[in-house]
Amino acid sequence: MSTRLITRRRAIVTGLASLGALAAAKYPGQLPPTHGNLLRIGDAFTYAAQRALLPGQSLVREYSPDDLTSFPATGTTDPGASVKSALGQSYRRLQAAGFGDWRLQVEGRVSTPRAFSLADLKELSARTQITRHTCEEGWTAIGQWTGVPLSVVLASVGVLPTARYVVFYSYDEWVDSIDMLDALHPQTLLAYGMNGRDLPVPHGAPVRLRVERQIGYKSVKFLHRIVVSDQFNGGEASSIESGWAWYTGI
Repeated sequence: MSTRLITRRRAIVTGLASLGALAAAKYPGQLPPTHGNLLRIGDAFTYAAQRALLPGQSLVREYSPDDLTSFPATGTTDPGASVKSALGQSYRRLQAAGFGDWRLQVEGRVSTPRAFSLADLKELSARTQITRHTCEEGWTAIGQWTGVPLSVVLASVGVLPTARYVVFYSYDEWVDSIDMLDALHPQTLLAYGMNGRDLPVPHGAPVRLRVERQIGYKSVKFLHRIVVSDQFNGGEASSIESGWAWYTGI
């Protein structure tokens, strides 16, 4: 390896390390503790830059019904197919009963933990939005989502002042989290409808997360539990453990 290439690599690493340190200084106590190597330093810088350059609650573009496109389902398309896991077995039973017994547990740093049925969520203030889904694999699609803003659900359980993150658990054994700024964003939904119909199983029925200001894999499907936390939690089956960035702002 040439001396010039080594020097260039060192300069890049040093530069990212400096930017990461500046980000941590600018956002003390806010950055997730994931900047322990080169990629995580870049994550921290991306997070800080996005928060510094964009208004806190700026909206993503919304489209008209004429703009709807085909929308492939990727990743897990039916947790019930994995009958070897307890969660897979539970999902299969719920699906067979039309999700009438499904509950979304919301707990953690809240004053009133609660389990929401699908009917409970539909009684809350609803929002419908047509947005672009950007996949990490390089494709995009435009879909219509109907659901309750996550902020409405969090307000109903009384989020405590120390809360910093919201952690999501799914029936396909995925765990991921977002910060409170994205959690309270008006376009962040707990979606139970897609393109004017009930949310289909391949897209995360009965309820999935929609985080419109981040890359598609942050919009966790097949939700069963939400935990509000004052501590960062990437989870053992999370994007971080699989090598993906925690923050993927767009």
